[in-house]
Amino acid sequence: MADTTGHLPGGAAAAPSARNLTGAWIILLLAVAPQLIEILIALAGLIVQTSGRTPSQVLSAHGAALVQAIPTLARQAAGEGRTALSSDVLLAVIYTYPLLAVALFTWLVRIRAPQDYYGGIALMAIALFALWASSDLQGMRGFSFGPGTAPRMLGVLLLGLGAVVAATGVIADGAEIAPYHWRGPLFVTLAILTFAVAIRPLGLVVAGLASFLISALGTSETRWGETLVVGIALTIGCALLFPYVLGLPMPLFPRFLVP
Repeated sequence: MADTTGHLPGGAAAAPSARNLTGAWIILLLAVAPQLIEILIALAGLIVQTSGRTPSQVLSAHGAALVQAIPTLARQAAGEGRTALSSDVLLAVIYTYPLLAVALFTWLVRIRAPQDYYGGIALMAIALFALWASSDLQGMRGFSFGPGTAPRMLGVLLLGLGAVVAATGVIADGAEIAPYHWRGPLFVTLAILTFAVAIRPLGLVVAGLASFLISALGTSETRWGETLVVGIALTIGCALLFPYVLGLPMPLFPRFLVP
């Protein structure tokens, strides 16, 4: 955890309340990060003139979702009709509101092990985002697995693990937050973006292997012979798992190779 977490402004000498306030603001920003990113994408869309929602539409949609999410769930819990929730409302309910609650808790609580606490919060944020991203996938039906079963199971497990790690940072003394090491997060992020951009035109085989090799650049300890063998094995496993076992309509090979 020490290699991937960062040093909060104020340092170890800052007062606990100041550190907590800084951490709370960071978590607050993390809570609305998907909305902010979509607004930036919409702004970029105005420049390159792509189709999609305008920045004002994105802002109004997410603002309405944040306001309407809790009342909508309350009405459904009271049995006043069940309607499908929009993606914006689900984002608010599954991701944004829980992290807003965590930000408030961070401001109020005494953190005894910042490294464990904020590391656990980061795991929880990843899990919540995964649960939202897989919310429109079908889950388990009877004894058969659906495409959303594995992501949700892993998301719930990661959420529980993150909560346990964060709780340890509150109840037990531990290490302060270590300095950032940017190489790992940088190349892992580039690998994720590469996969997202390349999966449709290049297919799962090329995009998956390329993403794995890019992520391997995140450490200087990579042994490229072993990495290539593991990457090929994982790519073959994914090529069998997603299209054939889970039945996801994912292209396997580049479009120009498919007749």
